[in-house]
Amino acid sequence: MPLYAYKATTLDGKVEEGYIEAIDQKAAIESVRQKGFIPIKVSEPKTKKPLYVYLKRKKKADLVTFTTELTALVGAGLPLDRSLQILSEISEDKETAEISRQLLESIKEGSSFSEALSRHPKVFPRIYINMVRAGEAGGVLDSVLEKLLEFLESTKQLKESVYSAMIYPVILTFTGGISIIILLTYVIPKFSQIFEDIGQSIPLPTQILISMSGFLSTFWWLLASVVVVGWALFRRYISKQEGRQRWDEFKLRLFGEVIIKLETARFCRTLGTLLKGGVPLLQALSNVKDVIGNTVIASSIEGVITGVREGEGMAGPMERTGIFPSLAVSMIRVGEETGQLDEMLLKVADTYEKSLRVAVKRFVSLLEPIMILIMGLIVGFIVISILVAIFSINEIPF
Repeated sequence: MPLYAYKATTLDGKVEEGYIEAIDQKAAIESVRQKGFIPIKVSEPKTKKPLYVYLKRKKKADLVTFTTELTALVGAGLPLDRSLQILSEISEDKETAEISRQLLESIKEGSSFSEALSRHPKVFPRIYINMVRAGEAGGVLDSVLEKLLEFLESTKQLKESVYSAMIYPVILTFTGGISIIILLTYVIPKFSQIFEDIGQSIPLPTQILISMSGFLSTFWWLLASVVVVGWALFRRYISKQEGRQRWDEFKLRLFGEVIIKLETARFCRTLGTLLKGGVPLLQALSNVKDVIGNTVIASSIEGVITGVREGEGMAGPMERTGIFPSLAVSMIRVGEETGQLDEMLLKVADTYEKSLRVAVKRFVSLLEPIMILIMGLIVGFIVISILVAIFSINEIPF
C-alpha cells in the first residue's frame, strides 16, 4: 500500500508527524483520526522538486494551504484562537506563520476574525473576508471555511490548467526568438565579412538581411529602449479607466469565446460560493463585480444588480447584457425558479470550466501551427538569403 506522510495535532495543541500506510489519501486521513489526532496535512512523502516549482512560489502567504490547515483545525472543534496559535507554530511557510500570528494578536485585542482578515488585503481577497463575516454572523464558520477551500482549490486548478496549456507556445516563442537573434547578430555578420573580403556583389535578399543584422547589432540599445518605453506607456495607458476599457474590448473581440467562458465560470463560481456561505444576493453580486477581470463584463453586472434590486431576478438582466451565454442564463433561470440558485450557479461554473479547458486547448492547437509557420518563414528567409549569396560565389571570374 502507498505510504503517506501526515502532520496532525492533539486536542491540547501538540504537533505529531509521521508516516502511515493506506489505500488512498482518504483512508490515511481516517487512520490518523483513529489514532486520536486531528489531521492537518496528509500527503505523499516529499520528493525532490524541479527548479521551476521553487521559482514560481509566491512570496506572500499561501492562501490555499492556510485555509486547508485552518479548516481542519476548526472543523475538529478547536477554538479559532487556538487554531491560529497552532498554525503560527507549525506552518512551514514563514509568511503564513507570521500572518497567523498577526491574526491571533488582532483577535486577542478584541477584533472579529473578519476584521482581522481585512487588515491584510494583499493576502485575503474581499470574497474571503465577506464569506468569513457571513459565517461569523450565522455561527457556521467551519462550514464556510470548507466552502471557501473548495472555491480556492477549484480556482487554482482552473488557473493551472490554463497556464499549463500555454507553456509550449511560450517556450516556442522564446526559443524561436533567441534563435533568430543569434542568426542576425552572430552568424550573418560572419558571412558579410566574407563577401567584403571577396569583393563580390551581394544579392538583394542578402543585402536586406545584412542591413537588418547591422542595424540590430549597432542599435540594439535603441530597440531595447523602444520596447521598455513602449511597455511602460502601455501599462500607464491601461491603468486608466478609459484605456483599460478599450484594451478589454479589444481582447473580447480577439479572444471572445475563451474570455467569456472564463469570466462566466469565475462569476458563477464566486457568486455560488458566496450564496452558499450565507452572503445576501445583492452584496454577493457587488463582491463578484470586483472579482471579474474584464471591465466590459464587470460593468454589465451593474445592470444585473439593478434588475435584482428591482425584483426582476438575475436571469432576465443577465440575458439583456448580451454577454453571458444562453446556456448559463437558462440554467440560472431554472435555479431561481426551483429555489436552488446557489447549487445551479456552481453547476454552471463546473460546466464552463470544463468547456474553457476545451476552448483553451483548441486555441492553443491553432496557435501552435501559426507560430511555427511564422518562425519557419523568418528562419527560411534567413537561410535562403544565405544560400543565394553562397551560390552567387560561383559567378566570380577566376
